[in-house]
Amino acid sequence: MKEKHTKILIIGSGPAGYTAAIYAARANLKPILVQGMQPGGQLTITTDVENYPGFENIIQGPWLMEQMQKQAEKVGTDIIFDHIKQVDFSKRPFKCIGESGSSYSGDVVIISTGAQAKWLGIDSEEKYQGYGVSGCATCDGFFFKDKEVLVIGGGNTAVEEALYLTNHARKITVVHRRDSFRAEKILQDRLFGNKKINVIWDHTLVEVLGKENPTTVTGARLKNVKTGEEKELKADGIFIAIGHKPNTDIFKGKIDMDAEGYLKVKPGTTDTNIEGVFAAGDVQDKIYRQAVTAAGTGCMAALDAERFLARHGH
Repeated sequence: MKEKHTKILIIGSGPAGYTAAIYAARANLKPILVQGMQPGGQLTITTDVENYPGFENIIQGPWLMEQMQKQAEKVGTDIIFDHIKQVDFSKRPFKCIGESGSSYSGDVVIISTGAQAKWLGIDSEEKYQGYGVSGCATCDGFFFKDKEVLVIGGGNTAVEEALYLTNHARKITVVHRRDSFRAEKILQDRLFGNKKINVIWDHTLVEVLGKENPTTVTGARLKNVKTGEEKELKADGIFIAIGHKPNTDIFKGKIDMDAEGYLKVKPGTTDTNIEGVFAAGDVQDKIYRQAVTAAGTGCMAALDAERFLARHGH
């Protein structure tokens, strides 16, 4: 079994992980970053990115992550393709075991394992991801200016996405499998009061409809859960809004998290309840979930970690 030790061990490789690595490496702390199952995180399945500061023209999500990785490597980060499957935060240095069998230890650990949108799991949904099917209205709503879109879901996520989309789309239809929303009352009141939004109750999405050359969504096939009857609906885009799941399964019982599995941090910091373990990006943020805010907390985590090491004589 290979063993590697570092002052700063970073788990996860989205904008938060790479930014933490850039700051830690520039502080000459020689961080190790273990990329995880999806190097680059959610941005690798995002095609057009138009809201990351510094780029006049639309850029591609995978390209942006590639650039961040190259920058992190150039300033001195040791980037390893492995997936952490086990952690021991009981004492410092903290120890982590990878799927490869290698073990990694760090005087401090930055967790930036991210989160992922929950998907319905139907083939056509995957086929049109990035071509009209999205899991994030604030990321992609702009591309549906004056168009018709569907939002699938019935909790806070769905209602918030629908309300946000009224800034761009001409018509928003929320499709919910029940006959009432689970969302907070105040959000429901805003939704029902908006003329751009209508609701289809007791229906599920069974197929995303589209065309090739160029690949694009044209509509949806919906099924009535009570009668089994199916119908087709025209749509330019479909937003799957059934919630997000943070990638924190390996940290259960090891670190404080909320009821949904997001890691808890002390307000205004990236400190978790374990001294020397920091959390950055979507793994601790269920409100903003943007590449730029993830990068911001990655910077914070590196600075918090650097100060922690200085206080402890490293």
